[in-house]
Amino acid sequence: MLIDFHTHSTASDGALTPGELLARARSQGVRQFAITDHDTVEGYREAVGLLAGSDLQLVPGVELSCQWSGANIHVVGLGMDCDHPAMREGLSILDAARLQRARRIAEVLEKRGFPGALEGAMVEAGGSQLGRPHFARWMVAQGYVSEFPAAFDKYLGRGKAGDVKAFWPELKEVVDWIVAAGGVAVVAHPLHYEFTRSKLRRLLADFQAAGGTAMEILSGRQASDQTRHLCRLAAEFGLEVSAGSDFHRDAPYNAPIGVTLRDSDDLPAVWRRWQPEQETA
Repeated sequence: MLIDFHTHSTASDGALTPGELLARARSQGVRQFAITDHDTVEGYREAVGLLAGSDLQLVPGVELSCQWSGANIHVVGLGMDCDHPAMREGLSILDAARLQRARRIAEVLEKRGFPGALEGAMVEAGGSQLGRPHFARWMVAQGYVSEFPAAFDKYLGRGKAGDVKAFWPELKEVVDWIVAAGGVAVVAHPLHYEFTRSKLRRLLADFQAAGGTAMEILSGRQASDQTRHLCRLAAEFGLEVSAGSDFHRDAPYNAPIGVTLRDSDDLPAVWRRWQPEQETA
């Protein structure tokens, strides 16, 4: 069965609208699906209204930004009540943090000779959640860089001047919002952080102590030995497993929407929480 519990729409930094994402998932044969936009549930809300007559099961989702041990960490929330006061308050806090971070990024870029960065990025974002990709698109449109990846390679990517980290809430706070709203907290793309094995174990231990109960064992294109390594970690910590394409847009090296797992049959899986009883059996 094809599933996908990590995708992005135009509500954050994806290229497809929520409706286009749903249509793509259906065409790929995906049975269970989540739109997990960065720090917003607006993509999910829009998609809910487009499900009439579909056998695709849409699970509420979001990808929340936080910090742990000086690093930016993402936690996916699945199955939560998007209208719960804790979730509403958390998203409001993250909205303010994103705007504060965007102002700081704009200051950094303006010092490097790129005036009007904040206003330009906000125009690029339109009604979507403001983030670094919108600064990158603005820089391309202004001719400051030749292509989107160059903006990250030179100014906005990990370790660059525009990679501002200081405004996110702590890991435990973000997990608390998801759990209070009745959702499952999932460590997103654990290998993305490039931690040592011991540091990744510390992250998982702290995440579990905070109330988190799941981790992604597959995110985008990933080598099979990496998936097996993450399966072993999930088993070691007693965590449920989740998986997704982390789809943002069509590109030669990006994974398509829809994933299937062959190495996780012995592990508790988050998607079984929402399977119809006959399929679970």
